[in-house]
This record gives sequence, structure tokens and C-alpha cells, in this order.
Amino acid sequence: MPARKMRIEVFDSEGNKYSIAFEGNVTREKALRILDLVELLGGVSSSPQETNTTFSETSKYDRLLRVIHRHFPLTWFSSKEVQAAYEQEYKQPISLSTVATYLSRMANKGLLIRSGASNRIKYRASPSFSQVVVKKGTL
Repeated sequence: MPARKMRIEVFDSEGNKYSIAFEGNVTREKALRILDLVELLGGVSSSPQETNTTFSETSKYDRLLRVIHRHFPLTWFSSKEVQAAYEQEYKQPISLSTVATYLSRMANKGLLIRSGASNRIKYRASPSFSQVVVKKGTL
């Protein structure tokens, strides 16, 4: 039987990327151990209750990521559009400078693609925007 390869990429709530690669005899037990590690890093929740966190338990950064994921998964958007979507969804004001700062950080971490002149910057979710990507194949 040929050797197998498993690769998992996880983004935590701060946008940090963790890559785990495993080569060899991939069994169900070994895969579950790796997924347990992913869960510890915050990439996958173990219960439905963990995905329904309350407004006060999440940071502005996390809420902005959710807004982008829900409202702009495939389209280009501006910081003003994200600000409006955030305020509509959470019924709480957020300054445009805060939105622009977080969008810039997300772009620097590879979560977003940035384009345009400094006064007309547009963003789009990058292909690696999803929180967990599992790839399995043969060598």
C-alpha cells in the first residue's frame, strides 16, 4: 500500500495560520488525533454550543471575519461596505478606521486579497479564507 499524505491548515481567531502535515500510514485513529489537535488550536468546535457564542464573548476582529464570510464570500468589497454590514448585523457602531485596520491585518495574514489605490482599496476573501482545509492524497 502506498504511503499517504494528510495536510491540515488551521486559522485561529487572530488570523494565525497553523499547518500540520502527516505522511505515512494514515489510519482513522491517527487522523482523529490530528483533528483533536486542530480542535485544541480552535479550528473546529466539538459541540454546537461552541459555535453559537454570544456577542460579548467574541472580539471585533472575530465579528468582522463573520461579517465578511456571510456577506462578501466571493465579491470585492470596501471598508465602508464592511462597516455598514457590521453595524446592520450587530446593531453597534464601529469606526471606519477600526474596520480599515482589521482589514489591513487580515490582508497581511493572507485571509484577504487587497487591490486598488490607497484611497480606493478593495478587498476580497482569499482562497485560504476558510478556517480548516484538509487535503488527503497519495505521494
